[in-house]
Amino acid sequence: MNNTRQTKTFIGAMMLTGLSIAGYASFASHTPHAYFALAVLALAAATSRMKVKLPGVNGNMSVNLPFLLTAAVNLSAAEAVGITCISTMVQCWPRRNAKFNPQQMAFNLSMMVFATSAASLIFHAAAQSPTLWQSSTLGLALATVTLFLGQTVPVAGIVALSEAKSAGRVWLNLAQLSFPYYVVSAGVTSMVHAMTSHLGWGLALAVFPVMYVIHRSYRLYFNAMAETLRPQAFVRAAGAGA
Repeated sequence: MNNTRQTKTFIGAMMLTGLSIAGYASFASHTPHAYFALAVLALAAATSRMKVKLPGVNGNMSVNLPFLLTAAVNLSAAEAVGITCISTMVQCWPRRNAKFNPQQMAFNLSMMVFATSAASLIFHAAAQSPTLWQSSTLGLALATVTLFLGQTVPVAGIVALSEAKSAGRVWLNLAQLSFPYYVVSAGVTSMVHAMTSHLGWGLALAVFPVMYVIHRSYRLYFNAMAETLRPQAFVRAAGAGA
């Protein structure tokens, strides 16, 4: 990220927003599920390093998304925030010989905490409301949309500021690439939620290995897309240099 005043201001605002909503969500937390939370934490942290590079966008997508959505839906808000913080730190920690970027870590942590806290609050509010709002399906859909917007909008904003691009165009590109994965994550979370209610959380966790297969599929698809875009970029560069 460029060390511009606008970028720093945006990161600072994101940190303040994330801390505020996380504090409120933790205060308004719900029944804890310690063993289930530890299991989800282990899986979220383990899969957070499994990332897919998004073609055409300076960013990536991690396999831990369904685990974060599961935490927001099935656990207390405080547990969901804790799982998000730890898995995001593991995800963003630099690889060997890479330089640690505190601004990037601060932004990613605050953005992920904001999105997960908001999704948890939305789902639990829907579950506790009368009539139509008691539908867990509707609550899950609202939580998924909240998580989607809470992650993609800030990322589009910081990319637009740091790279002098149109925020709307960056978000649209990011949304087109990542939205199907949010839909898949919502489907997996729905299965886990149903299995947890009827069969217990231990058996529900057995559905998560399918995420590795989905990760491999996305990786192959995006690699093929990147190879397709590369000749086009070469042609544009050649034309510009002519």
